[in-house]
Amino acid sequence: MHIKGKTAVITGSAGGLGKAMAEHFAKLGANIVLSDISEEKLSAALKDIQSLGAKAIAVKTDVSKEADAEKLMQEAVSQFGSLDIAVLNAGILRDGLLIKTDKASGKVQSKMSLSDWQAVIDVNLTGVFLTGREAAVQMIQTGSKGVIIPIASVSMHGNPGQTNYSAAKAGVAAMTKLWAKELSRYGIRVAGIAPGFIATEMVMKDMNPEALKKWEALIPIGRLGQPEEIASTAAFIAENELVDGVVLEISGGVKI
Repeated sequence: MHIKGKTAVITGSAGGLGKAMAEHFAKLGANIVLSDISEEKLSAALKDIQSLGAKAIAVKTDVSKEADAEKLMQEAVSQFGSLDIAVLNAGILRDGLLIKTDKASGKVQSKMSLSDWQAVIDVNLTGVFLTGREAAVQMIQTGSKGVIIPIASVSMHGNPGQTNYSAAKAGVAAMTKLWAKELSRYGIRVAGIAPGFIATEMVMKDMNPEALKKWEALIPIGRLGQPEEIASTAAFIAENELVDGVVLEISGGVKI
């Protein structure tokens, strides 16, 4: 696929990894549809994308809400006439051990709350399902032989302290491979990215500092990844039509 002139929707793109991908696609000449839950951050991101010379719109979206997911993908087609690239990136963290005990007494001190479990599942798994489904609907209805790029994580292999996040990302990886099979009849490709530890605001701010230092020390290349490295991977998937039905682990070699 030649990206110039194509329409790319990127969820969770008001900042961090999503914004980096939006900027990268904008520089390659794509029309950009920004999507996030924060209207204020979306407005600022839209100005930045437009300053690159790209045609862009911003649609406030809660990806866990079916009506919002439908509206987002419909708006892309309404504004630009097609939907060619859908990067399903929106996600949140609510880290914590399944069970935490007191070292001295062995008594249970706390457990992962249902609300923390459900919040992550709603956004990181259900949100990908809804936006992926609606992207496929629009691609099929407009005859676009597009590409859907779900964002998983190396945590899909099981990262201690992330029961909710790991479960959601494992589900994303499974859906990616399944959708590639189901949607191939329509000329739609599906390929995902499983980033390792990337220096985004969410990771630097929300992840336990001790856990972050521990994992950074275990990364074979000796550093966190940069958002631009994931953005270039997304563009590679869009451009290379042989990439389908896989989840590319872009992690600097870290193994969980």
